[in-house]
Amino acid sequence: MNMTVDLPVEELSSENDRKAILDKVRQIAQTDLAAVVDACDQEGFYPKDVLKKLGLAGAFGAHLGLDEKPADFGLAIECMSEVSRVCGATGFVVWCHDVCGVYMQASQNPALIGTALSDHALGLTLGGTGMSNPMKTYSGIETMMLKAKKVESGYLVSGALPWVSHIGLDHYFGTVCAVIDEQTGEVNPDHQIMFILPCDRAGVTLKECPSFSAMEGTSTYGLVLKDVLITADDLVADPAKPFIKNIKASFILLQTGMGLGVAQGAIDSMWQVEDQLGKVNQFLEDRPHVLQQELDDLKARIMVLAKTPYESNDEYVLKVLDVRAHASEIALRAAQSALLHQGARGYLLSSEVQRRVRESHFVAIVTPALKHLRLEMARLKGQSFIN
Repeated sequence: MNMTVDLPVEELSSENDRKAILDKVRQIAQTDLAAVVDACDQEGFYPKDVLKKLGLAGAFGAHLGLDEKPADFGLAIECMSEVSRVCGATGFVVWCHDVCGVYMQASQNPALIGTALSDHALGLTLGGTGMSNPMKTYSGIETMMLKAKKVESGYLVSGALPWVSHIGLDHYFGTVCAVIDEQTGEVNPDHQIMFILPCDRAGVTLKECPSFSAMEGTSTYGLVLKDVLITADDLVADPAKPFIKNIKASFILLQTGMGLGVAQGAIDSMWQVEDQLGKVNQFLEDRPHVLQQELDDLKARIMVLAKTPYESNDEYVLKVLDVRAHASEIALRAAQSALLHQGARGYLLSSEVQRRVRESHFVAIVTPALKHLRLEMARLKGQSFIN
């Protein structure tokens, strides 16, 4: 039997409220964020002040339905798209923050909702996600890197995660770890816990990561945990596996905002040179008007799925996996086509087109990566594959 999350979800908030939020987010993205996008890309600048403005504008709370407003996943995706249209790295950070809000709200843990969730939705506090390894583990690609021992006051967690984004000493993040069986001393394959962990908790160490292509401005660190105490106030789910099944589709669906935005930004760059280079660019494949139609059709499909983000039946999940894969594919194609349309100017390291090529690669490899998505789709379709 599928679990359900009792949250009111509607296609639209008040149309005027919806438009006001989108207009504010678009303005912040095209002014404040645009002013620092090169620093984000080339210097690893983390646009914390911009994120705070986006939170106050409503970008982080649209899908949570707080203050008796309906939850609007479609609006959250559109806000993320507007940010990603200007800076894919910051769009990814928005997703990290948004999905952390999903964990907190769906947990129904009094310590993680109420004021804590409200502050998160407004960007007054900032939190990311460390779910790459757990998601790959549930798909049989990796094994769980964090392990917990049960103690009287909760759990002691140890292990390491190679990179977690949108974190810092004053941040927090959500993740999952395996639980060691008290009787056997071995990992219990049927018991994992999910929790929200403040990064300044005793036993947590943040380590600098190698430089990332197009993702330097995401405040990404490696994490080492040594006997970190997780109490009842931190728990999102125990056991975690049924909870993960319930939020998996929303986790993946939210990511489509990144692909939509990076693709739209690339199409914008193609139109910028159309008057000057259109006579020769007409011989290229993936022309801007063709890509725009495909992108608009994809967005329409995503908006339909966004009406019911907590469905967990196989048919719905398959549709979500498909639009997420399509978002990766069109971002890749649009970014490459924009580079070809702009020619040599698009090959300058300072070019927004060059940056978007790298951003589109990230959209296709961030968990779940394109190959991971296709693996999950094949499984749901009952297709055989080589182990």
